[in-house]
Amino acid sequence: MRTKKYSLAILSAFMALLISSLSFAQSTTEQKVRTELQKQLGDRAKVTAVRSTPIQGLYEVAIGNDVVYADASARYLVQGEVIDLKTGTNLTEQRSNDLNRIKWSELPLNDAIKVVRGKGTRQVAVFADPNCGFCKKLEKTFQQMDNVTIYTFLVPLLSTDSAIKSKQIWCSSDKVKTWSAWMLDGQAPSGQGNCDTPLERNTALARKLGVTGTPAMFFTDGSRISGAAPAATIEKKLK
Repeated sequence: MRTKKYSLAILSAFMALLISSLSFAQSTTEQKVRTELQKQLGDRAKVTAVRSTPIQGLYEVAIGNDVVYADASARYLVQGEVIDLKTGTNLTEQRSNDLNRIKWSELPLNDAIKVVRGKGTRQVAVFADPNCGFCKKLEKTFQQMDNVTIYTFLVPLLSTDSAIKSKQIWCSSDKVKTWSAWMLDGQAPSGQGNCDTPLERNTALARKLGVTGTPAMFFTDGSRISGAAPAATIEKKLK
């Protein structure tokens, strides 16, 4: 009986050593891939992380907030999505969402137009350009929803006219009414738009968060959706 106990102890120790050795080897390979890739990319891009994937010999590479893949030799760089067909999980999208996650508490909500629908207990932040067609489509989608507070950060990315309209909307006596009238009914805002606005701060924030187009939505869990997603998709995120 004692011999059997000793054998089990030796086997457990061996397995622990084997796992430790494999983890070390994996960590070493990941570091080699990262070092070699950074050497080849130079100053063009910063490799922020490398880790293994479920596919043998393929490594996930985070370059800033983007996800690509490389082989163990770091000779080949692969762009595209990796999807687990058994579970239907888009591993690339999942990882990208993690890398791009924000802290909701750090959003300067006072720099946004606040629209409350129903009780407004659910929250979403939107970066929008007043001349963006997909932003107008998203506004119509929001009309179908209830119990949600929508914070809209005006970011005039498309044109000089976008900046003019953004200022006119922000400086109006009723931001919510003026915004809705333009986005839903096409009633152009008027006025000088000569008050203090958060447009420069909003644009800088959008750049910091990696927002390159509008609309871009952020949720309280820190995740995001780019584009005018359908109501069902937004509802799912709000839950």
